[in-house]
Amino acid sequence: MSIESTNPATGEVVDTFDETSSEDREDRLERAAETFEEWSETPVEHRQGLLSAAADVLRDRSEEFAELMTEEMGKPVGQARDEVEKCAWVCDYYAEHAADFLDDEVVAGEPDARTVVAYQPLGPILAIMPWNFPFWQVFRFAAPNLAAGNVGLLKHASNVPGCATAIEDVFREAGFPEGAFTSLLMSSSEIDNVIADDRIRGVTLTGSDGAGRAVAETAGSELKKSVLELGGSDPFVVLEDAPMGKTVETAVQARLINNGQSCIAAKRFVVVDEVYDEFVERFVEEMDAQTVGDPMDEETDIGPQAREDLMEELHGQVEETLEAGGECKLGGEPMDRDGAFYPPTVLTDVPEDAPADQEELFGPVATVFRVPDEEAAIEKANDTRFGLGASVWTADLERGERVARQFESGLAFVNELVKSDPRLPFGGVKDSGYGRELARDGIREFVNTKTIWVQRDAGEET
Repeated sequence: MSIESTNPATGEVVDTFDETSSEDREDRLERAAETFEEWSETPVEHRQGLLSAAADVLRDRSEEFAELMTEEMGKPVGQARDEVEKCAWVCDYYAEHAADFLDDEVVAGEPDARTVVAYQPLGPILAIMPWNFPFWQVFRFAAPNLAAGNVGLLKHASNVPGCATAIEDVFREAGFPEGAFTSLLMSSSEIDNVIADDRIRGVTLTGSDGAGRAVAETAGSELKKSVLELGGSDPFVVLEDAPMGKTVETAVQARLINNGQSCIAAKRFVVVDEVYDEFVERFVEEMDAQTVGDPMDEETDIGPQAREDLMEELHGQVEETLEAGGECKLGGEPMDRDGAFYPPTVLTDVPEDAPADQEELFGPVATVFRVPDEEAAIEKANDTRFGLGASVWTADLERGERVARQFESGLAFVNELVKSDPRLPFGGVKDSGYGRELARDGIREFVNTKTIWVQRDAGEET
């Protein structure tokens, strides 16, 4: 069996890859398990050094990797370069901090005992990763887990096989032992079998909530730890005292980054009545000014959707929303050109229960809601089954933080777009999943948090 990599900007096949056979998968699982036995005993300082080397490889081959991402999934090449640098950053971050995060913690307990909390590696971890940030999603899993002494196996999205094999090459070139990080080019139908394999000790998935439920069910039945980073329908709340110029500029960026295909992209713009008309007018104007085109062109703001079927699904959500009574202020139709191009689109007057109100729209489609005041804005922001990110815009920073604390989300930003940062925990609540990636929390998700009690005076035997 083979897997094709297709350029979504042209529809042309980029490359063809052999699918990992069942025999090869067995060999790679066994090698990962064997490598873990040695890797887990490797001093953390050595593991940190190899992560630094991986950061060097990423920077040395940045242009190559950026063009590969753009070719396979269509993101503007400038954003792809930024993604490579962010991957190098997360490697540098854990290269600097892993030892501190994994160091034993001495806990005050009984006076005649020494009590310690140790953080020990767990084993081979399976990562099921999406196509939208084909390098970053993988590295934010791989860097902390490899630093912790685990080994990783990657089941990447089927439309970015070139990225999957390239990431494997990064770790090999950096000097990681064979089996420390392994790519499995296989269909989703095989995932349950891999999760159930006794050699796998945990699983992490970034993807849809439907995929998350399926993975959680299998992992739960096998009593294996799982971390899920799922979808989002992030609110972008605009209060009456928001600095309108900066707010609109960031709103466009927050909606269209990565061609609108980001779980933490702002999707529902909740605007108080006092500034609603001004915001919509300026927002539509700025959205319309964005350049849609060849993602390899440095002047392009928005490239194609990652696949033709994904663009069709997005358009179906828009059509259903309009049929339900919503109004389209901009865009709303696939572009008449080769490739899976969808234009910047703005919807208003969206009724409750319409797709644009309740579902995640994974593309350059923004929905703007009018609310009377701050209280109603918070209520609307939380009126979703998702809970990944949220932002609020106001000139009053104390007010902004107070509102941010009321969002039902894992991430809450004041006067800034929602973004991931290696220094901060990343993850959601509700149907956006559970567990955390990045920062100290991320490296401790897949470790054995072990209590060690040493009794100083055991007394005489009688």
